[in-house]
Amino acid sequence: MSGERTSANLADLLERILDKGIVIVGDVRVNLLDIELLTIKLRLLVASVDRAKEMGIDWWEHDPSLSSKARRDDAVDAGDADELAAENRRLRERLAALEAGKESTS
Repeated sequence: MSGERTSANLADLLERILDKGIVIVGDVRVNLLDIELLTIKLRLLVASVDRAKEMGIDWWEHDPSLSSKARRDDAVDAGDADELAAENRRLRERLAALEAGKESTS
């Protein structure tokens, strides 16, 4: 009986943590003769995906290694880069033609 009650309490606790979120913060510093050699700052946030989005945390949606949507967006960005490069080339050609026409009239 107590095993079931403990798991129910653990499930309730986990639900509360994921619903509200919990932040664990820690710093590790390594000093030698009062000279700081290394500082590591650790930050851990445990929350549900919905709660994290409410807090404005959604980095996994923009990481191509974690999100197929981000991979599609990268492919679109690559297409945009090709389009911009073509437009840049056309504008340079027009500018060169205008400058050539200006020089011939001088």
